Amino acid sequence: MAKKRSAPSGGRRENRAESSSRRLNSASGRRKLVAFFIVSSIIAIVTYRYRFRQSSPSQGLVTTHANCQHILAENSKVSGNSSQRHYTYPVLGYITPWNSRGYELAKRFNSKFTHLSPIWYDLKSQQTSLVLEGRHNADRGWISELKKAGEALILPRVVLEASPAVLLGKEKQRNKAINLIVTECKEMGYDGIVLESWSRWAAYGILHDPSMRNLALQFVKQLGDALHSISSEKISGQQLQLVYVIGPPSEKLQEHDFGPKDLETLSEAVDGFSLMTYDFSNPHNPGPNAPLKWIQIVLQLLLGTSGNRAQSLAPKILLGINFYGNDFSLSRDADAGGGAIIGRDYLALLEKHWPELQWDKNSGEHFFFYTDDKDIRHVVFYPSLKSISLRLEEARSWGCGISIWEIGQGLDYFFDLL
Repeated sequence: MAKKRSAPSGGRRENRAESSSRRLNSASGRRKLVAFFIVSSIIAIVTYRYRFRQSSPSQGLVTTHANCQHILAENSKVSGNSSQRHYTYPVLGYITPWNSRGYELAKRFNSKFTHLSPIWYDLKSQQTSLVLEGRHNADRGWISELKKAGEALILPRVVLEASPAVLLGKEKQRNKAINLIVTECKEMGYDGIVLESWSRWAAYGILHDPSMRNLALQFVKQLGDALHSISSEKISGQQLQLVYVIGPPSEKLQEHDFGPKDLETLSEAVDGFSLMTYDFSNPHNPGPNAPLKWIQIVLQLLLGTSGNRAQSLAPKILLGINFYGNDFSLSRDADAGGGAIIGRDYLALLEKHWPELQWDKNSGEHFFFYTDDKDIRHVVFYPSLKSISLRLEEARSWGCGISIWEIGQGLDYFFDLL
């Protein structure tokens, strides 16, 4: 995954994202375009809120004043019409093999998604050759059921684990990698793939080399072009799609960051960019999972302040929303750090400790404290209807889609928001 960003800690080791403000370009030649963009976004947000209030049994729970009683009583309740979409921009949902609940939710809420991405494949080096591993993970029966249940496209994720020296250094190997991926899509009837490679290339350190960086970008473009040359089995007249995973860039762009120029370079060849706007905090710096102001900064870094650029590229951004949380130990013991929790873990903590939920207005997230059986104090950040709603509104205000990691880790009533 991409390099994580950590906020400074202080006091009780709570993090705060730096505040930012969005400034619109006021050049006279663009005023009408920018005004139209703003008004359109406001109308979209108002419409979203109205539709959600009219159709969701959870709408009264979208509040900063969340409490254990309501969450425990209502988390499994969803609208009777689970096929109605409230978020009209693209919605990609990830499904992991190690969390089977995601497979069931993908079938149940199929109509809420435009894209579904099971985590199945790795492209690896095998001596001087390349192999695509993961078909044994693919569940043909599940794929068949999904196709009957709704219109969501199936784009399994492929992680490039192969050494960049093997993969990118020779044209023959680049072509071999692309052929392996395209052939798998054809044989399995996929609608394309989600590709994750940038974080791997950053880890190998190749992005500091201009020539290797250019080869990396050219590989993604070549793969996108190859997929676009193949027609989808699901939708007549549509080609196979490529979604590319990118991490959030640093405020001061580093050589390893995927920045705005890279976004423009790949914009024609890539159908969507899955932006990993989560994992802001970690056990060494406990705090919120994805502060709202940080998300705003990331979007501004990638899309700029120009209405022209935002309108042309924003629809391809799939803003990352986490359906998992974190349980951090506040002990100074280095071994006590804590880590990720999913919905069932969160509910178990609420039932056991009955904590008072607090709202952090700076990050736009709910959290609570508890003390475990070893008398160690913890802080827990986990998504709420309110925190997710705010992130959907932010994405909508830019005209972005969303990508959810991952759907099996959330609570059922989260899907009423989608």
